[in-house]
Amino acid sequence: MGLFTELKDSISRVTDRLFSEQEPKRIGIYGPPNAGKTTLANRIARDWTGDAVGTESHVPHETRRARRKENVEIERDGKKVTIDIVDTPGVTTKVDYEEFTDEMDEDDAIRRSREATEGVAEAMHWLREDVDGVIYVLDSAEDPITQVNTMLIGIIESRDLPVLIFANKIDLDESSVKRIEDAFPQHKTIPLSAKEGDNMDEVYDNIAEYFG
Repeated sequence: MGLFTELKDSISRVTDRLFSEQEPKRIGIYGPPNAGKTTLANRIARDWTGDAVGTESHVPHETRRARRKENVEIERDGKKVTIDIVDTPGVTTKVDYEEFTDEMDEDDAIRRSREATEGVAEAMHWLREDVDGVIYVLDSAEDPITQVNTMLIGIIESRDLPVLIFANKIDLDESSVKRIEDAFPQHKTIPLSAKEGDNMDEVYDNIAEYFG
């Protein structure tokens, strides 16, 4: 009986270890251009790994390829989740090169618009095929009821993905979290300022709860 018990305990330990070492969940950070997605991705990555994900900029479509930060372990009040952050390009229905002509010459603006269009396609591929959950970032100073937001939230819901809506830029005077809550009442909305680091405790509490 002693040998049998030891063998059973050994198998149990191996099984527990296998099931505890689950693959990190791929969490896509989505939203329209200039909502603060990369700023949020960098905030999360720096807080929990010390590293950044990508370059932040006020110029639209600075992120033109999905960028991934792997094995970000977040632990809050006894709940722990390991995620891969996927910082995706801002999704829009149209990319016009004239959006960039104030910042660069026409040739560079055309190149950037082409890259941004390709980035939108890549973001949509990730959403349809390769993410386990979504953080949807909105600029709380802007009207959330747009074609892009309605479309993306609809795709997320059709895939039955867990989603948190982050009302970013609450540091701005024009910010209205309620406007976002009223637009998407079926989903939880968390206010924050990724730039200033405001309300990040609630952000991490919800990430650990929803995606853990």
